[in-house]
Amino acid sequence: MIPLLAVVLSAVLLWAAFPPIGFGPLALVALAPFLWAIRQVEKPAYAGGLGFLWGTLFYGALLYWIFSLGAVAWFPLTLFMGAITAGYAVFVWIFRLWPAWRWWLIATGGWAVMEWVRGRFPFGGFPWGDVGYPAATIPGGLGAVQWIGPVGWSVLAVAFSAGLALLIESRENWRFAVDTGVVIVLLAIGGAFFMPVADGEVLQVAIVQGGTPCPRTHCQNENQRIYEKHLELTRSIPAGGVDLVIWAENSTGSPYEPEGNDQVRAEIATEAARIGAYFLVSGTRSVSSSEFLNVNMLFSPDGVKIGEYLKRHPVPFGEFVPLRGLLDFIPQLEQVPRDMVRGTEAIVFPLGEGTLGSVISFEGAFARDIRSMASAGADLLVVATNESSYPDGTPASDQLIELVRVNAAAVGIDLSHAAITGRSAFIRANGEVVTKSQLFEETVEFGRVQLRMGPPTLYTRFGDWVMVLALIGLVAALAWPGEGGIGGRHEE
Repeated sequence: MIPLLAVVLSAVLLWAAFPPIGFGPLALVALAPFLWAIRQVEKPAYAGGLGFLWGTLFYGALLYWIFSLGAVAWFPLTLFMGAITAGYAVFVWIFRLWPAWRWWLIATGGWAVMEWVRGRFPFGGFPWGDVGYPAATIPGGLGAVQWIGPVGWSVLAVAFSAGLALLIESRENWRFAVDTGVVIVLLAIGGAFFMPVADGEVLQVAIVQGGTPCPRTHCQNENQRIYEKHLELTRSIPAGGVDLVIWAENSTGSPYEPEGNDQVRAEIATEAARIGAYFLVSGTRSVSSSEFLNVNMLFSPDGVKIGEYLKRHPVPFGEFVPLRGLLDFIPQLEQVPRDMVRGTEAIVFPLGEGTLGSVISFEGAFARDIRSMASAGADLLVVATNESSYPDGTPASDQLIELVRVNAAAVGIDLSHAAITGRSAFIRANGEVVTKSQLFEETVEFGRVQLRMGPPTLYTRFGDWVMVLALIGLVAALAWPGEGGIGGRHEE
């Protein structure tokens, strides 16, 4: 019974580290009861059951807002997350009787592998729930993410929790928790004193949050009404008032999108010229009856199209249906009648004295997608998103912004987070959220951003190098000759 309660406690603690509560320091200790519980049971089936329980409790609670799309969306995702955690629990249990240092490396490296797999498979992965994101929000943590990335904080959080689990069993194991804690404190101090900054040219930005006339559903002339509302709000921006105007994801859509409608293109060009600003428009474009594009387009202050970026990372069962031919018996999938055509590369745009990089919605949650824009030379970033599918009052938007702010700090670049229904926000290079609109508010959000003129961050240059170290530790612990085994508990 005690291991069961420990697993429930662990899941609740990690859930509270994310929005809507969002007390990030809990992420550093939340896994300790879970890892301790795995070490106490005597059979692999029990360990797997505890892992499955932890995964379904934590992810089910964290992602309860997905239930608004239907049980067919929430149940499979929650059960899949539980199954992955069950596999991790059995793997860690197998080595519970090995020397403490070997188990500690295995638990830490094994979690890093699990997050890596979960962030890529299946269908492109899902990073919600990665421990490193709330852990990075401890005081000083956002400053340090430029060196170790979000995954680096995941590794440290799991290492510290694993050390605590060992310490609960024996005081002789104090070094694992204390040494990891020292590293965490030193990184936090360094991050507090040496935060990433964008120190280049200052730009005034307007995010047009035009909303939708029919959130969570579809209605007659929806694309036209969304476009016209964004155009109406844009006309309220004074001439010369900003340097960049941003329309969020799905603000245009066939037939009301600039590539297929000359009037729409002329009206956008007119507003760009009137304001004297660059104009980033995010919308969809029909390709055929079965395919469409999700595009960010940039127009110059003269109204000339500079280029476009095609979304590379579609939302499974939202922008494409995997295994459509096998799953056509599910009626809810009729709501996704077309599949998105993927982009293939990171595209950045010349913007005055610097370079603009942009990603679309789901991509903002993936550190690797944000990093790809920084590696391509972006000095300023935009995340264009929608989120109109989720009801007011859910933490979906706040959770995405928390992921995005950590990713922005990892590359040390100012970021504008533009949402069609909210929340829209301006995020500094150090991860600070400066302003944030309300959900489903129809407004123009004004903010100030700066281009990054300094060299790339350590994370931009080398990516998830801390995860590589964790994997080396995992392999070393498994291959190291000497005492260990699964036949009996090792006495230190």
